[in-house]
Amino acid sequence: MSDLASAIGMAAEEATLVADLQAGSEHAFALLIAQYSQPVYSMIARSLRDPADAADVTQEVFVKVFRHIGSFHGDSSLRTWIYRIALHEASNQRRWWSRHKRQELTLDAQQENEDGEAFSLGETLASNTDSPFQCALQSEAKEQVAAALRTIPEAFRTVVILREIEGFGYEEIAEMLNVNLGTVKSRLTRGRIALREALRKDALKDSASRTACSASLAAEVSR
Repeated sequence: MSDLASAIGMAAEEATLVADLQAGSEHAFALLIAQYSQPVYSMIARSLRDPADAADVTQEVFVKVFRHIGSFHGDSSLRTWIYRIALHEASNQRRWWSRHKRQELTLDAQQENEDGEAFSLGETLASNTDSPFQCALQSEAKEQVAAALRTIPEAFRTVVILREIEGFGYEEIAEMLNVNLGTVKSRLTRGRIALREALRKDALKDSASRTACSASLAAEVSR
């Protein structure tokens, strides 16, 4: 009963917020930004090829929310509606990046970035230490997993982020993406497999790099 009362209370609170937003309340919009800006930013940063673009895309999301809140009729939760807009803007940014920004990168810059991501990810995954630096390593691991996420296909990556990181239910994800539950579950399974494979490959790359480095050092010492 308490859960039901809590759910009813949350629904009433959201309805009040929506009504205030549609009435043009600046205070309501500030509350909306305070509640959703950070999680939306985090989700977008994980979705984009270049996380540095996340701030601008997040700003555009809330501009769209402000402009179109009048068309929100409660067919979904406010959170689901906002994330649907965020996913659309992130997709637009990825397409723009593919057409324009990628052309601006030099081959050397691309190689440096790819090598840096792969080495750091593998090194983090290979570490099983219980040293005082464990917390720092765990933080770094999160960054490297985010980098690995960006290497898997967009359709799978989106579902993995929404389910495993953002905590959305299958039904909510299906509603956001306008697909059926079976598609969501299939993409999630394939996304998990693709992510695991990406992490495994990076770990193997780093292992090979360490082996080559050790051989070179041994040769130097034996001289």
